[in-house]
Amino acid sequence: MSETGLRIGHGIDAHRFVPRRPFMLGGVLIPYDRGLMGHSDGDAVAHALCDACLGAAHLGDMGQHFPSTDPQWKDTSGVELLTRVAEKLRETQWTVVSGHVIAVAEEPRLQKHLAAMSTAMCEALGVPEGTVVVGATTTDGMGFAGRSEGVAASATVLLAPL
Repeated sequence: MSETGLRIGHGIDAHRFVPRRPFMLGGVLIPYDRGLMGHSDGDAVAHALCDACLGAAHLGDMGQHFPSTDPQWKDTSGVELLTRVAEKLRETQWTVVSGHVIAVAEEPRLQKHLAAMSTAMCEALGVPEGTVVVGATTTDGMGFAGRSEGVAASATVLLAPL
């Protein structure tokens, strides 16, 4: 396929819960007694979407652009990182035409926050509302997410040339 064709990207991220940290997910502050550990804010939804976008555009991954060894990215919000990824997409003449992110968490229940997450992800990417949709699921008690030890996210995007 030529450089003018569509591209699909997939990203996955996971972070463990830790005490005394805000719980940011999909660019939304969620009331909870713990937050996600990470060099940045640990926002697994935003990070999975970043990796999906970077991968689809053949721009590597978050570790290349925002390494956890660089103090510049300490406590940076996932929304800020996604905004920077959107800039990289525009610089290389790509835009997100569709995206879907699934957060995997047993608790807290995320349903009432999903619309706000979708809006925040679209705003960070500079795309029309509804272009990226965030959903959630549980693992019915299985694995680290099922034991409420953390949150995972999986994102898929479709890029088109500008």
